[in-house]
Amino acid sequence: MPGTVLLLAASPVGRGRLVDAASVLPVLAAVPPAVLSGTDTATVVELVDPLEPQAVLTRLRAAAAAPGPLTVFLAGQLQLDRRQHLPHLALARTTPATVRYTALPWHWLREELRLRAEGTTTVVADLHADAETWAQLRERPLDTGRSTAVYGRIAPPPSRRSVAAPAYLKAVATILRSGHRPPLEQVHQQALARLADEDGTADHLVLTAQPPAAHDPHAAISACVRAGRHGDADALAARWERTAAQAHGPASEDALHWTEVRADLAMLAGDPARSCRAWLAVAAARLATGQSPDAPAVEAAVDRAHHQWGRIREPQAARELGSSLAELRGRVPGRRQGALDHVREQLRQLPPRSRA
Repeated sequence: MPGTVLLLAASPVGRGRLVDAASVLPVLAAVPPAVLSGTDTATVVELVDPLEPQAVLTRLRAAAAAPGPLTVFLAGQLQLDRRQHLPHLALARTTPATVRYTALPWHWLREELRLRAEGTTTVVADLHADAETWAQLRERPLDTGRSTAVYGRIAPPPSRRSVAAPAYLKAVATILRSGHRPPLEQVHQQALARLADEDGTADHLVLTAQPPAAHDPHAAISACVRAGRHGDADALAARWERTAAQAHGPASEDALHWTEVRADLAMLAGDPARSCRAWLAVAAARLATGQSPDAPAVEAAVDRAHHQWGRIREPQAARELGSSLAELRGRVPGRRQGALDHVREQLRQLPPRSRA
């Protein structure tokens, strides 16, 4: 099956730049796409110093929807937003004061990759962190999700008035340019060894994560989706949702995780109304447990409900769910300006209710 490769290099323009992320792309571009992907053929999508987080999300979402293996090569720098202190991938316009609105939240990347089939998703990352982010990551490691294999490193900020290079990814690309693709675990170890020989890596945080083995219920669900058995996939997820709710409560993280999975499954099955309804339920449950309206999981649920609502073609369902969405948008405006106004305007444009 053909693979997909996403090459993303991003760092701020100007004084806030810690790493020249784009400098690795010529080296990666010299590697045949099939070698980058580990498949017979591959499509390569390249993003260089993008400006808008929503644009990156759109490309990421499209890559994550591809049926074959996905490999993300990521070079850039991490910064924390001042409100929630959550890690973001800085983009071209990012400054310390605008991280929340101009950078890509790390949890967006994690969420877009989470329902892909086990063993089909790999992130190879070369990241630098500013001083504040570096201090936090030493205590709270970067969360890459349960279904994604991750290889890479996070480096501390470079010395003052200097810009670092994505040396780890350059080493990976140099190894792959031979045309031979060893297992990525082996490539990862070879790249780290080269870095140690060149400049030392004692202070770096090494990123390694492997998805759980084939008995994970997510693997069985993904297999059903790949086979087009969407009803069976939802039935499996519903069973785990009930089990988690009985064991931990319907508003527990375990139960809500499976509600989120079912929302994604409805999207994959082409049922936006069911997906929207599930995401609205997740958001309402999280708010009811006292989570903040700007908590990442709450914002993500409302954003996804909004996205799915926009795909509903049946006016009655759109009207019903739109009213609930508008109420939630009043509490959870999210990061997109005018989101509530958008819902209200779309509701006004729906055809009037038919009279019996």
